[in-house]
Amino acid sequence: MKQALSILLVAMLLFFFIACERGNAGTMPPQHGLTLSESDSGRVEIYEQSQSSEETSMQISVQTSVGTVVFELNTSRAAKELYEQLPLTVTVADHGRIEKVFNPPVRLNTSDTPPANARIGTFAYFEPWNNVVMFYGNFGSYSGLFELGHVISGGEHIENLSGTIQIDQMGAR
Repeated sequence: MKQALSILLVAMLLFFFIACERGNAGTMPPQHGLTLSESDSGRVEIYEQSQSSEETSMQISVQTSVGTVVFELNTSRAAKELYEQLPLTVTVADHGRIEKVFNPPVRLNTSDTPPANARIGTFAYFEPWNNVVMFYGNFGSYSGLFELGHVISGGEHIENLSGTIQIDQMGAR
């Protein structure tokens, strides 16, 4: 009888432990790189996340008659807001023989956007004039100039951009 009571007690403790673990599985903070998931059968499974920086990056393409330029955007609010406005067909203009500029339809919020130290390939936003800027020359920093990202391919085409260009999302990767 004592043995049966001991087995029953162990079974109840085990049941209690499993129930508590299941109840907390959805509220446990995920570990870096791990995801907790409860299957249809009620089993808690742990999956390793395979997110690299490339998979979570926002990339855009600038299509013109001279070639394609690809930029990778940072995670700032302004970059996300611009990304959400795409696709865009805009007119690009040269400014100061070091940058090409266009105006997005809606002003960007720069509250958490880092200031730019513009050099060749910098993709930036000049808040006072609502200009998105693609640098093909070195510039440096200036009040109101915020970094949105940088060129990852086709940077040699920026200097020759003119007229109407098409800007599209390349998708969250």
